[in-house]
Parts: sequence; C-alpha cells; structure tokens
Amino acid sequence: MATQSQSFANHARWQPLYHFVASPLTGLYMVYALVLAFRTPSTASLLQALWAVGIWAAVISARLMALTVQNRLIRLEMRLRLKELLPSELLAKSRALNTRQLIALRFAGDAELPGLVERTLAGEFARPRDIKRAVTDWQADYLRA
Repeated sequence: MATQSQSFANHARWQPLYHFVASPLTGLYMVYALVLAFRTPSTASLLQALWAVGIWAAVISARLMALTVQNRLIRLEMRLRLKELLPSELLAKSRALNTRQLIALRFAGDAELPGLVERTLAGEFARPRDIKRAVTDWQADYLRA
C-alpha cells in the first residue's frame, strides 16, 4: 500500500512505466520519425514515420482503454454505494450525476456523501475538482490504473 495517506493534494496517480517511459519514448520517436520523413523523404523514412505513429497511437490507446474501464467500474461502484446510502428521493435525483461527478464523489466518506450529492445536484460545484476539494473525510483509492 501507500506510505503516505491520500488527500486531494496528492491523489493523482502516476504510472512510472507509462508516464515516464512508454509515453515519452514513443512520443519522441514519433516526432523524430516525422521530422526525418519531412527532411529526407523516402519510402523507408515514410514507413518509419507511419510505424512510429502506429506505436505511439497503440500506447495512448491502451492507456485510454484502461482508464475507460476504470471509470465504468467506478461509476458502477458509486451507483451501488449511492443506492445503499441515499434516501429514495435523493437517489432518484442522483441519476442526473455524470460520470466525472461520480468519480469525484467516490473520495467522500459515507457520512458526507449525501450532502455532497445534494450540493453537486444543486450546481454548487463547477468542476469535479471542486467536489474533491469539498471532501472532508477523504477515502483513499490506491487501486487506480
């Protein structure tokens, strides 16, 4: 697990292999290959550029697919949690929450979640970041992709 407790200030998750190795290296390779293809056009340099774009797109696509699955799982988890914690009238209204709002609300403790849902539905928060800032009983999530 983590050695430091999670909060709004430090909850962003970095995947070192993706953020510091795969993404930058494939991005740099793509830029290099594209520059080479424009400076010295040939079949080989154009194929190298095409290959570089494909590799970079695959790396980015894999990350986006993982995040999409994670967001769908969080949405399901939050719908189940809201069903358990909210009164029926507020539960019915909570269907208007979008996925980004549900993702932000997941950090709230059970006791404060109904109040934050009401405030979110009332339009008090402009962005999901504002919802996270309003959480006082932060529930850490160390299992994110």
